[in-house]
Amino acid sequence: MTKTNSSPQPREIAAIDIGSNSFHMVVARIVGQSLQIVSRHKQRVHLASGLDKHLNLDQAAMNRGLSCLAMFAERLQGFKPENVRIAATYTLRQAKNAHIFLQRAERILPFPIEIIPGTEEARLIYLGVAHTQPDKGKKLVIDIGGGSTELVIGEEFDTHILYSKHMGCVSYNKLFFSNGKLSRKNIAAAQLAARQKLESIASKYTDIGWDKTLGSSGTIKAIREVLIAQGHSDGVITSSRLHRLLDQISAFKHQDDLELPGLTDERKPVFAAGVAILSAVFEALDIDDMHFSSGALREGLLYEMEQRFRHSDIRIRTADAMAKQYNIDTTQAKRVQTTAIEIYDQIDTQPGMNKSELSTLLSWGALLHEVGLNISYPGFHRHSAYLLRYSTMPGFNIEQQTVLSTLVRYQRKTLKLTEMPELTIYKRKHLYPLIRTLRIAVVLNGQRSDEPLPHIKVKADKEHWQLTLPKGWTTENKLLAADMRTEQEYWHKAGWMLEVNELSDS
Repeated sequence: MTKTNSSPQPREIAAIDIGSNSFHMVVARIVGQSLQIVSRHKQRVHLASGLDKHLNLDQAAMNRGLSCLAMFAERLQGFKPENVRIAATYTLRQAKNAHIFLQRAERILPFPIEIIPGTEEARLIYLGVAHTQPDKGKKLVIDIGGGSTELVIGEEFDTHILYSKHMGCVSYNKLFFSNGKLSRKNIAAAQLAARQKLESIASKYTDIGWDKTLGSSGTIKAIREVLIAQGHSDGVITSSRLHRLLDQISAFKHQDDLELPGLTDERKPVFAAGVAILSAVFEALDIDDMHFSSGALREGLLYEMEQRFRHSDIRIRTADAMAKQYNIDTTQAKRVQTTAIEIYDQIDTQPGMNKSELSTLLSWGALLHEVGLNISYPGFHRHSAYLLRYSTMPGFNIEQQTVLSTLVRYQRKTLKLTEMPELTIYKRKHLYPLIRTLRIAVVLNGQRSDEPLPHIKVKADKEHWQLTLPKGWTTENKLLAADMRTEQEYWHKAGWMLEVNELSDS
């Protein structure tokens, strides 16, 4: 009888980049210690062109995006949520009605869409390039997208400096070439605007310096393909080649007339804007030449997913660095963290979200709940909330930062729940147990004592929570008992109930 090989199938993971110009999806298998790309998918969506002057995304752009996601969804059938990451960039960061797009997308794709900050986009782009272009020395990585341009200097897999600037081929096309007309004047205006954006940061980059310049994504790839078609077989983008290319573009009267070898019809409407931005970057940073890298944001997402499975989560390093930066009393923070996790482990959470993920967010919230003390004690919970919402936090998307900010905002004092921000990936029903847990942990550790807390039983039934303390404990801890009574009043005003009991003799 022949034995069949029953070894498990390699794990497949997928990443989607919801860009301002194009949507990309890449699927890979984890084979041993490496990733093997098995498929790539790309659709030109021109999402950024649907942003009106009030920063609302129009229905046509939304429909184009949703149609693309519906196609991607077919490929992702059977994938588990933990094996898929979807990152949205500039346009959904800007769009005031992004929540409408996300709600509609949720019905098409059963995976959360993360809107990531510009600095996080830059970090992930660099990670994608670093993994696919393992050169030694410092790398300057430049990525010109539809709505923003990311500039990063890093070495190996660590970044030294990164910025995301609001200039992209779609947004600049709307600003400077909206009627489709091409002229030296329009090109010069786009170049000048880009130079002004870079003025405040250029010296920071040149002071650090770099050994090799790499460009990623569609705009730089398109420029490279045109240069190759013109006879520059090495595909290197140089300052002189860019200047000649700009001269060639300005010889045409309209974007529709652009006839350059290697330029696709799809790229024509945004090509002049992209070349103008890149030439401005070359001038501002005094770049001589640039090579193309096939790695970009989606590869960065993939490699970070693989790293989280096997190695360390960068968010741990981010939280630890922030605790150090703001001189947090780490002993107290870890007391609160330990108590919070012990309480949260005892309760049943609302369905619809992975409990371990929520527990992780609670853990980071507890660790960082006092970052605002570095500013001042009065209202420090609000200072903490502000810092966690608006600081650069590598590894965290915008919604995760909002969740952490919300947790620490509601760690003490009045529960003004009507002021809670709107969320998409996480729901209020998921956050309420986290808030209740953190508040109890903060109260129980209010005396900042090294004396370990006794085991505290917790029973949670929606808004009604019961704490059972050791017999006589409140009598021995009168100050804590008074704080707990105050906390019960806060819960009552919010429509919640906190019942505190002691163990009986029986």
